[in-house]
Amino acid sequence: MVKELGKCAKAASAKLAVLPAAIKENVLRAVADGLVKETDRILSANEQDIKAAKENGMSEALLDRLMLNAGRVKAMADGLYKVADLQDPVGEVLSMTTRPNGLMIGKKRVPLGVIGMIYESRPNVTADAFGLCFKTGNAVILKGGSDALCSNLAITEIIRSVLKAEGVPEDALQLITSTDRETVKELMCMNEYVDVLIPRGGAGLIKSVVENSTVPVIETGTGNCHIYVDDGADLSMALDIIDNAKTQRLGVCNAAESLVIHENVAEAFLPRLYERLNEKQIVIRADERARAICPQVEAATEEDFYREYLDRFISLKIVASVDEAIAHINEHNTGHSEAIITKDYERSMRFLNEVDAAAVYVNASTRFTDGGEFGFGAEIGISTQKLHARGPLGLTELTTTKYIIFGNGQIR
Repeated sequence: MVKELGKCAKAASAKLAVLPAAIKENVLRAVADGLVKETDRILSANEQDIKAAKENGMSEALLDRLMLNAGRVKAMADGLYKVADLQDPVGEVLSMTTRPNGLMIGKKRVPLGVIGMIYESRPNVTADAFGLCFKTGNAVILKGGSDALCSNLAITEIIRSVLKAEGVPEDALQLITSTDRETVKELMCMNEYVDVLIPRGGAGLIKSVVENSTVPVIETGTGNCHIYVDDGADLSMALDIIDNAKTQRLGVCNAAESLVIHENVAEAFLPRLYERLNEKQIVIRADERARAICPQVEAATEEDFYREYLDRFISLKIVASVDEAIAHINEHNTGHSEAIITKDYERSMRFLNEVDAAAVYVNASTRFTDGGEFGFGAEIGISTQKLHARGPLGLTELTTTKYIIFGNGQIR
């Protein structure tokens, strides 16, 4: 079954690669219109997923990831409209030079081909992945989590029906509906048909794909994101940023999971921090120095400093310097998003230069690590690896290049 999807995707990708930009833009707008028109159908399917998830005891944060409403469906459509309006990177000639022998050698941007994506509990990813892949001339095979199957199936069927009506290959988008784990294994080894695989989800899923796939992988990492409150920082600003980064949405990879506080501001800051986060039912797990100042917080284990909670917990450590803060963050982070709250320019530059992560912030929330917020329209994931692409994966990250050479009879 999965092999047949691969064959169909490969055939579709050859046609998608040469689709004119104007046609792709019009199709994306038609798909966006179709999703809005079919909002009730999508929400009805999502209700089935939500009901089953609640019966299975899914956590509050993961339920939030899974849940759709009219606003979220509109946001999915808005993302497609934005992608449609972005400049098409396919066909861009990046360079052209003339060699002494008269050969003209250039580099041109082209689609990757067929992209496989494995993801969990995020139905909006179905539309985002399609939009970005279609805009860049790639076919995509999706394998969503079983807990979002009804939602993903409804969204996929709507998109495919629009593709058919617009006269472009339906197999630009295909969904693996089987819940058999063997289908995932098969997808991970379809080098003949799949050019790159992108896992998006929890640490276990990503680790499994990275370790077992023979298809090249773009690793989208988990988010143990830190916020460091520096000596002399604006504490009111720090409170607002931490509140936003942790509580706006619990179950997202760019939410803050760990706090690092300079010892010189700890006594003034921790009681205010505890009060603010306690109002939002966030439990702080802290080291002994912090507990001596604010006994209401829980004791942290070493494991807590490495955890992506995706829940109502956050770890906290007190440090004596920016050096100690950077060392702690680099040891415990997942390479996703890290922030410093400071008034000191030199320390902010050190933080930017020395913290090893895909996105590093000064005086801003980590919640901005997102394709839409970065002006990409949407993103297919946040890459935490260093080869090919890092950070939000937008349009250019879903392309590769090839050399184009013009001659007039040269031989070697």
